[in-house]
Amino acid sequence: MTVRLDKVPPALDEPASPRLWLWLLPLPALMALGVALTLWLGGDGLAPTRFWPFALGVPALAWMGAAVVRGLVYLGELSAVEGWNEAREMDLTQKMRRGRRSQQVLAVSLHTALRDPAAESGRAQCEALLANDGSQLRAQPGWSNQGMRHSRLPPMEGENKRQLLLRVLSTVLEELAVPLAKLPPETPVSLVLEMEGGIGDLIASKVWQQALAESGIRQSVTQIEGSGLEAIDQWLDERIQDQALLMVVSFQIAPSSLEDSAEAVVGLLFGNRLTQDRLPPHAYLHRPEPVGGSAKEAALQAASQALDWVPVPASSIGRVWLVGTDTARNAAIASVVDEVHLPAKTTHNLGALLGDPGKAAPWVAIAAAVEAIANKAEPQFLFTGDSAEDAWMWCSVVMPAVVPQE
Repeated sequence: MTVRLDKVPPALDEPASPRLWLWLLPLPALMALGVALTLWLGGDGLAPTRFWPFALGVPALAWMGAAVVRGLVYLGELSAVEGWNEAREMDLTQKMRRGRRSQQVLAVSLHTALRDPAAESGRAQCEALLANDGSQLRAQPGWSNQGMRHSRLPPMEGENKRQLLLRVLSTVLEELAVPLAKLPPETPVSLVLEMEGGIGDLIASKVWQQALAESGIRQSVTQIEGSGLEAIDQWLDERIQDQALLMVVSFQIAPSSLEDSAEAVVGLLFGNRLTQDRLPPHAYLHRPEPVGGSAKEAALQAASQALDWVPVPASSIGRVWLVGTDTARNAAIASVVDEVHLPAKTTHNLGALLGDPGKAAPWVAIAAAVEAIANKAEPQFLFTGDSAEDAWMWCSVVMPAVVPQE
């Protein structure tokens, strides 16, 4: 559940304390009234020893009673305000702690059109991403030989799309299996699996099961519900103290809507900071913030809140990554980048470089940001598109592991 600090009610002001001079002003008038009433009602028969207690004592007692009642009312109001503000402060502190939760990024494996199938690592791919060099988004034949503008994972000679997916998924799982091999076999691993493309769900599931069975991962992998950065947001709320690791595998192969699309396969392994201390993290993914409205103000609020969760000044952000966004959203993002003073000169539009990787978009951006951190340890800011009705985009920050965390 999204942490909304703007929904926390404002603190109440303390009630005004009684002013002594205002209470002293009516006292002489009360005394004079008491003397007049005593003379009128008592007449000449009232002895002097009883006259003054009635004339001055009764008004003084009435004034003191009213003062005591006013003081008690003030103390009651003050106690209520202090209790409200204390409860509000506790609620705000709890929300701040929830909002500033983050996930360890323990491993990434990213495969796009920029990664050579013969490459043993993604170093060359990372350098191309950082340089905004070698755009793969161009008119070329797809798997069905239709010529459209898109990017493709480079196949080996004679490979069909099923064989390509199996090969790349196997490589992804092999790279994720390296850190998992350092953990006990009983360590639970939860899986978010997102598949998209024209290969068919049944075939894709069989390819996934085959790749997982041949990966050598000893831990039990249990698939859970969830998609996109909403899965991270939910995990931070509900399972932050869980012993399980979170594995995300997402891919888009041979998408049905080919124009301006990107084939990509990405895997990430996350750990909980409160429970995972065996593996050193490569980076930290902080709580993502959804953009619920289409207006620029909603994007600005989400970007500002994502920065506040870390918190780091926008001037410390090294690079900005965009993926899964369209022209209209990019215009809003450019305005937000300018208003919060993010580094526009080091903004990487992966949509322009690779195309839209569909459901894999946020994970491609996170993997690219983590690999960029390995090149230079500086915070990375992400704008990632989403097709959900209640959030068309997410803003998030990836921090280097070497930076002291709150």
